[in-house]
Amino acid sequence: MRPGDEEVLQLVELPSPVPGPGEVLIRVMATALNRADLLQRQGRYPPPPGASQVLGLECAGVIVRVGEGVSPARVGERVMALLAGGGYAEEAVAPAGCAVPIPPCLTWEQAAALPEAALTVFLTVFQLARLRPGEALLVHGGGSGIGTTAIAMGQEVGVEVFVTAGTREKCNRCRELGAREAICYREEDFAARLLDLTGGRGVDVVLDSVGAPYLARNLAVLAQGGRLVLIATMGGGEAPIDLRTVLRKHLAIIGSTLRSRPAAEKEALVAAFLASFGEALQAGRLRPVIDSVYPLAEVADAHRHMAASAHVGKIVLRVS
Repeated sequence: MRPGDEEVLQLVELPSPVPGPGEVLIRVMATALNRADLLQRQGRYPPPPGASQVLGLECAGVIVRVGEGVSPARVGERVMALLAGGGYAEEAVAPAGCAVPIPPCLTWEQAAALPEAALTVFLTVFQLARLRPGEALLVHGGGSGIGTTAIAMGQEVGVEVFVTAGTREKCNRCRELGAREAICYREEDFAARLLDLTGGRGVDVVLDSVGAPYLARNLAVLAQGGRLVLIATMGGGEAPIDLRTVLRKHLAIIGSTLRSRPAAEKEALVAAFLASFGEALQAGRLRPVIDSVYPLAEVADAHRHMAASAHVGKIVLRVS
């Protein structure tokens, strides 16, 4: 696929992928959009070496074939999987440890929308930033798949979740989902508002995908010993920083991406996530918010919808 706007997205015939050692082949029923897909389509976010050039970082479907070292008993399993690429297709390959049985309470669309957001939040907020019960979290982009998932996971473990969003409607929806407060960044300074809401204390963790324009305010709203986690730089990648604030408040600044991590690391992440949130997943307390579902043939429209940032939750593609 050549880089470009939504019109470059075309359905084409490709050879069926072959699972290697430790991998499974999944017949895909549904997949979901991520901002990374839009960047890859534009030529700004190439897949890691060896990964499929086809878009799609997650999927739900049925295992139809296994590679060397994987139990043949897994053939026929309904799974949701984290991918390095290849989800926008009828078949996709995933590391066996990244393909998780789907709880009966989830639909194909819900299962497809869960892996990338849930594992990103778990990795960044709970593993790297070590968010603990009783602490407070700020998530920028509360209406996104990451934001809505962070609200749900934060509620599950007993933390206060604050979010920012671009419209009053999105803010209202985030409150309905369980956010302690949602701040419309187009109408007020999120830092001043958050410090007011917390009596000047601030929050323990900030999860940010904006980057440079928010850096100073992110540091300002962090409490003593706070942790800032950067997962993208949608607003820019370079900004001045007052290191005295970092020193005085004993802050930590952490950067993380998920896609480029080795398969073994992702499989360990999946196992740790299930150990922490597996019961909530099985019970149906942790399920993604679905904004809309498009057939795969209408993928260009789905990309336009995401680019417009009018969605709340995940945008899903129905494949089969």
